[in-house]
Amino acid sequence: MYFLSGWPKRLLCPLESLAEAPCHVQSDPQRTFFAVLAPARLSIWYSRPSVLIVTYKEPAKSSSQFGSYKEAEWRPDSKMIAVSTANGYILFFHITSTRGDKYLYEPVYPKGSPQMKGTPHFKEEQCAPALNLEMKKILDLQSPIMSLQSVLEDLLVATSDGLLHLIHWEGMTNGRKAINLCTVPFSVDLQSSRGSFLGFADVHIRDMEYCATLDGFAVVFNDGKVGFITPVSSRFTAEQLHGVWPQDVVDGTCVAVNNKYRLMAFGCASGSVQVYTIDNTTGAMLLSHKLELTAKQYPDIWNKTGAVKLVRWSPDNSVVIVTWEYGGLSLWSVFGAQLICTLGGDFAYRSDGTKKDPLKINSMSWGAEGYHLWVISGFGSQNTEIESDPNSIGKQPGILLFQFIKSVLTVNPCMSNQEQVLLQGEDRLYLNCGEASQTQNPRSCSAHSEHKPSQEKNSFADGGLESQGLSTLLGHRHWHVVQISSTYLESNWPIRFSAIDKLGQNIAVVGKFGFAHYSLLTKKWKLFGNITQEQNMIVTGGLAWWNDFIVLACYNINDRQEELRVYLRTSNLDNAFAHVTKAQAETLLLSVFRDMVIVFRADCSICLYSIERKSDGPNTTAGIQVLQEVSMSRYIPHPFLVVSVTLTSVSTENGITLKMPQQARDAESIMLNLAGQLIMMQRDRSGPQIREKDSNPNQRKLLPFCPPVVLAQSVENVWTTCRANKQKRHLLEALWLSCGGAGMKVWLPLFPRDHRKPHSFLSQRIMLPFHINIYPLAVLFEDALVLGAVNDTLLYDSLYTRNSAREQLEVLFPFCVVERTSQIYLHHILRQLLVRNLGEQALLLAQSCSTLPYFPHVLELMLHEVLEEEATSREPIPDPLLPTVAKFITEFPLFLQTVVHCARKTEYALWNYLFAAVGNPKDLFEECLMAQDLDTAASYLIILQNMEVPAVSRQHATLLFNTALEQGKWDLCRHMIRFLKAIGSGESETPPSTPTAQEPSSSGGFEFFRNRSISLSQSAENVPASKFSLQKTLSMPSGPSGKRWSKDSDCAENMYIDMMLWRHARRLLEEVRLKDLGCFAAQLGFELISWLCKERTRAARVDNFVIALKRLHRDFLWPLPIIPVSSISSPFKNGKFRTVGEQLLKSQSADPFLNLEIDAGVSNVQRSRSWLSNIGPAHHEIDTASSHGPQMQDAFLSPLSNKGDECSIGSATDLTESSSMVDGDWTVVDENFSTLSLTQSELEHISMELASKGPHKSQVQLRYLLHIFLEAGCLDWCIVIGLILRESSVINQILVIIQSSEVDGEMLQNIKTGLHAVDRWASTDCPGYKPFLNVIKPQLQKLNEITEEQVQPEAFQPITVGKTPEQTSPRAEESRGSLGHGSIPQSEVGGSSMVSRKEEDTAGAEEEESFQDGTLDCSVS
Repeated sequence: MYFLSGWPKRLLCPLESLAEAPCHVQSDPQRTFFAVLAPARLSIWYSRPSVLIVTYKEPAKSSSQFGSYKEAEWRPDSKMIAVSTANGYILFFHITSTRGDKYLYEPVYPKGSPQMKGTPHFKEEQCAPALNLEMKKILDLQSPIMSLQSVLEDLLVATSDGLLHLIHWEGMTNGRKAINLCTVPFSVDLQSSRGSFLGFADVHIRDMEYCATLDGFAVVFNDGKVGFITPVSSRFTAEQLHGVWPQDVVDGTCVAVNNKYRLMAFGCASGSVQVYTIDNTTGAMLLSHKLELTAKQYPDIWNKTGAVKLVRWSPDNSVVIVTWEYGGLSLWSVFGAQLICTLGGDFAYRSDGTKKDPLKINSMSWGAEGYHLWVISGFGSQNTEIESDPNSIGKQPGILLFQFIKSVLTVNPCMSNQEQVLLQGEDRLYLNCGEASQTQNPRSCSAHSEHKPSQEKNSFADGGLESQGLSTLLGHRHWHVVQISSTYLESNWPIRFSAIDKLGQNIAVVGKFGFAHYSLLTKKWKLFGNITQEQNMIVTGGLAWWNDFIVLACYNINDRQEELRVYLRTSNLDNAFAHVTKAQAETLLLSVFRDMVIVFRADCSICLYSIERKSDGPNTTAGIQVLQEVSMSRYIPHPFLVVSVTLTSVSTENGITLKMPQQARDAESIMLNLAGQLIMMQRDRSGPQIREKDSNPNQRKLLPFCPPVVLAQSVENVWTTCRANKQKRHLLEALWLSCGGAGMKVWLPLFPRDHRKPHSFLSQRIMLPFHINIYPLAVLFEDALVLGAVNDTLLYDSLYTRNSAREQLEVLFPFCVVERTSQIYLHHILRQLLVRNLGEQALLLAQSCSTLPYFPHVLELMLHEVLEEEATSREPIPDPLLPTVAKFITEFPLFLQTVVHCARKTEYALWNYLFAAVGNPKDLFEECLMAQDLDTAASYLIILQNMEVPAVSRQHATLLFNTALEQGKWDLCRHMIRFLKAIGSGESETPPSTPTAQEPSSSGGFEFFRNRSISLSQSAENVPASKFSLQKTLSMPSGPSGKRWSKDSDCAENMYIDMMLWRHARRLLEEVRLKDLGCFAAQLGFELISWLCKERTRAARVDNFVIALKRLHRDFLWPLPIIPVSSISSPFKNGKFRTVGEQLLKSQSADPFLNLEIDAGVSNVQRSRSWLSNIGPAHHEIDTASSHGPQMQDAFLSPLSNKGDECSIGSATDLTESSSMVDGDWTVVDENFSTLSLTQSELEHISMELASKGPHKSQVQLRYLLHIFLEAGCLDWCIVIGLILRESSVINQILVIIQSSEVDGEMLQNIKTGLHAVDRWASTDCPGYKPFLNVIKPQLQKLNEITEEQVQPEAFQPITVGKTPEQTSPRAEESRGSLGHGSIPQSEVGGSSMVSRKEEDTAGAEEEESFQDGTLDCSVS
């Protein structure tokens, strides 16, 4: 409603001594001038600019006679001030303007500026007027004056001798006797035959305030009793006065009256404020609500504030500000919602945590429109310091100006059918819609969008904006701030009303005269071209947008006529383009509903107009016609009491029962907020008019209205929408109410299911109350959200460290900003429906909202709140709601997640209560597994671990671990490994052992695994679970190979996990899923090599070479070779140019390939081809034959030269597959190839040759696997991979190993038969392989010889050194070149590697990346 903004400003008073410090401030009725009293002086200040105009100083002699000044009161026309003094005198001062046309301050403009043109009223608006103060009359009442109150033409004075004086403003007592309070009868209500009199002698009024709409005075007596005195007839004499009082208030200190809502706020000595209203029928005082701080919000201060010192209602009566004896300010909405309190947070504490003294307030008064609060600060206990240091600016008593921003709903309630939040400050507006370029949600357009110009309609018609509308309205926390045009503000400050259109793209503001509007698209203001027209109209009843038109009610000063005007936004702002309708009485409120305008007037009548667009020639205008007038004078005691009037389609019947369904969407009823009572008047359908409907279509709008019905009390705002949505009827046909401290209410329609006939005994609507934590400013109907704003504070006191600056305002007060907030309310409504046994309605409502992104959160919140309340309740609950809520949530697929999320967020003590209602966690876990929802299942594991014995949780964890392995959810697998270990270690209850230092083992190139990923037997105790993901290398991990157990290697848990991992690896190998095996090893740090060594003759042998080859082609998306047509006559027969393509591939693979994914789909093929500039065909399936010709030639696959001498890089003909361009050094290639001119066909051959390889990523992975199998001695797999890579070097290498070492004869036999099978298969099914098989024929023959001559060895021993250094020299080049692929140079086959560890790590690291990259993130929270 109201929000503090920035720091308060300080107005410095020119003080000669501290005795002249100001002590009281009182604004005049128009809030333009402020009277500031000091003990012996009266100053008049101007509001804008805030400057001192004139001071009257009392001479010392008379000052001692009168005593110090106490209170001031203005005459209604601001021409006179009455000042009461300590010794019982009233001084009357006249204010006269001086020196004719002179002003204290005048703006100076440069010559020729547009402001120089004379505007009417220019001087009064622009400058502070020069005034004179002179004392006219002195009246001695001979008794200390307790209270002054201006009542119409008189001044009412209460003195301490128990008298009430009615004094004329001219200073005469008017010949009337003073009224003695002892003669006024008081009773509990006005119906009592006679009241008792105040029975004690020294009774007098301590504070009083006149209430015009109740026609009486709220009074506080010196003994703390409070009451209300009202004249029974128009004459004001003792016989005609009667008082009522509540029985239970005995500690009243002060009072303030709200005229609009007829409320009396009595401050009490306890620190609370009790707000009373008068019962219309009996005249008794009824307690409406209390304003009090709660121990929950302010634990250290709530009962230590002292008595309430001052209470002040804002000028628009929508908020009240309260201050206490011991300091502090608090701001409350009219029905008790707390908005701000300075006793907590940054107001009360410095940034270093020390407590500040609260600000003490001696007097305060609201400025114009509530944008400022003028405060005279007391300085409490620091008097001694002040005298010692008069220059300390913070201690100087002065006038502080607090600045406020307020919601537009406080002054222009017709904005409540919008979905935007609009706040207005004195010179700027705050909007919650984003940039205008992100247009609003199209659903918030008016139902009559066809009236829009076509080009504009198109710009918003994009259906893709649906989601953006919500994000625009919620958006970030910042506001869109629009600075109001300074030209307009200069002569029309303050801004009184503002309005924004449905799309949130145009804003209109109204100041003192005229209005102006702004477009967020063009970022420009539009003002009246003719200033006289602007200054001639005063907008009275607010304003509203209707499509492109601005509708407003105004008073025409020249013609002295009330008018209703409609201006088109796109035309110039001029009366010539306006449509004007004359009105009979002053318009107080105005609102637009679809194509109707509803107006409430000062004669208590409501008038309905129809509005339509008219195009006459070039000008577009709107036509307005009166439809219907309704007099409300019998129901409304005073027109000022009407807070808002709205036309809605809401009615007690909900569409279904109406005879014509479209009527449900018409203007059904008028909602009137009468001083907080929401009154509804529906159309009367009982008469014969229904039959006339068909004949006369205009007749329906003239249906009469039924007598009014009261729907709710204490209503501050009402929200309703004119949109319709079949899917979300509950939310769109509901009426939303904000009720201050009582929270919100919704009047919800109830629909029968499947259009059955409703029960006659069931109500068709229900009022549901619910509490939210923010102050609601807008309701998003479809999105089930409430938008609001909240004050946030920032401390800057750390910037001022010097002592002299300790008391700067920036130190004493935090900087205040307003932030946007929003809140979900759906769970409150669902819960309220379930409490009332309306589960069917709750289900309909929830299903209509189940597509909302935060719907899971709604269910979770509801479950959580009910659980917290019921499980922590002290008394037994007779009818618990939790089972109902649990049953309700099972209707939704999110049931399992909702329950587990709720459980994880509540404390363990409540779990039994929760699962008693929702079901056994074991069953829920199994349901998750069946539904393949592994992440949720993992969350249930944590609950099982706490609620069940370890054996049960281990059993379930094993189930989940196996499923996760199967589905390749590696993150989850890692967490499960950790979890299983934690269970194991917890069960044995042994202290965690420190890991032993481990020697580097003989695992070849796999050290990088042990440094980079979670290893399997690393004990979970070594690393705190929370840091696991960050610090994976805290303790030296160890793999499952038997040599590397740490001291707790006898721990069965590690063995148990390893057994599962081995089982999984075995299955993958048996199913020839090498790709999955690689991912599995890389992701889980599974040490393949040691495992493969053990499994070499069992799981790791290839049973069927052909099937294995086909599987690899399919899994790695590797194309089957095809014999090119032109291979016979190819110029490439000699291996001369072969290496161009070879080098290209090698240099590319030297970079780590980053775009890797595990689930290699077609996209992978395309991605891997992109670096080749998309040459060659993509192979989506194994058998896809390329339509292009050459792909593979025998020349390309010539046998490896086994010469002893080193290959020379310099000779182009010698560049074979085994040699390398070091680091892809292209210059060498250029030198050697620059002389060769390649023809088109030759280039094609090269490109075909490149395309015959599979994706680059697959190549990296295959070479990595080759490395592993070589290292583990699984030679049969090496042969298969060599075949698919079609590299004779690999085959050659394997033969060298076979020759130089004792190899298992069975394996040799297997390789031999396998190769024969491949040969047979190639002859029949895949001739593309034949050239390669021909190339390796010599090796195969060698293999046959070896197998025949070899004796079966007893065991396979890994060789320490495969070759002597001399032998390896021909391969030195290769060892460098092929490392980039992760392939194994021959010299590295043995156990002790000759290649540096660093290079090997690079190869491995790149490889691990290639497997790890595409992993899914599925962590166990």
